[in-house]
Amino acid sequence: MEIDLRNMASFGVAGNFTGHLEQAGEAADFKSVKTAEANAPKALFPTYLPAEGGSIPAYLSVFPFDAYRVIFPEGQQNLQIEPEMAIICDVTWQDGKVVSLKPIGFGASNDCSIRKEGARKISEKKNWGTSSKGFATNVLKIDKFEAGGVLDRYRIASFLVRDGKVFEYGEDSAVRDYSYFYQKLLDWCVDKLNHQQDAGPAEHINAYLNDAHCPDRILISVGATRYTPYGESHYLQSGDTSVVVVYPEDQYTHDEIVHRVERDNLEEDDISVLQQLMQ
Repeated sequence: MEIDLRNMASFGVAGNFTGHLEQAGEAADFKSVKTAEANAPKALFPTYLPAEGGSIPAYLSVFPFDAYRVIFPEGQQNLQIEPEMAIICDVTWQDGKVVSLKPIGFGASNDCSIRKEGARKISEKKNWGTSSKGFATNVLKIDKFEAGGVLDRYRIASFLVRDGKVFEYGEDSAVRDYSYFYQKLLDWCVDKLNHQQDAGPAEHINAYLNDAHCPDRILISVGATRYTPYGESHYLQSGDTSVVVVYPEDQYTHDEIVHRVERDNLEEDDISVLQQLMQ
């Protein structure tokens, strides 16, 4: 599936796997955020807008995606993999508001994050320049974004390869176990794209989208999985390789995925994999 990330707005969902924000030390950032349900995501945050000027912060106009490497931000060392599945959606607009989202493809995503105190907005920890995020080149097609569709079969696994050894970084998690998914997620995203306010760590993203001329396609990283004890306690280092794998559980076992990571043998038509060298 051919895509052009440079012409898409990109966003991430904060707090869509129970426990991740607490592990990442970010739960306190959202203590004042009111949600409709206890397990609801906390905010939709921007990572890239395909335009400059207007209300769009300058750093969000820098294209951050690189499928092969992550470049460390100057003066920052506390980086963690954010292992996710991301969806590509066609957008229907009316009078500057999003009417609907239609998911058409999905793939492995690393919404890599700086762990730092005092960041005013989530996006400040996400886009620090070129090669700060990743999305897999093998984008898989979505047949239908509902129960019974292809995504029911998929899982997310992630690994850190350091000095030739493979360490499990995130918990191997079923895509269907996101707190909000399918139509419930789409309805929530549409509401945030139209009505989220500039408050706390969140931003008024509808203004950004209008200043970006209402892009007809967006990328949404649906949320990071919980970390393993190793992932929670280990930051990335130069020379590491980050690996995020989105794979069908009816075709591959978790152990087989681990062995494939060890052999660097993950290229399959039904697997979306993102491997990035830390530099």
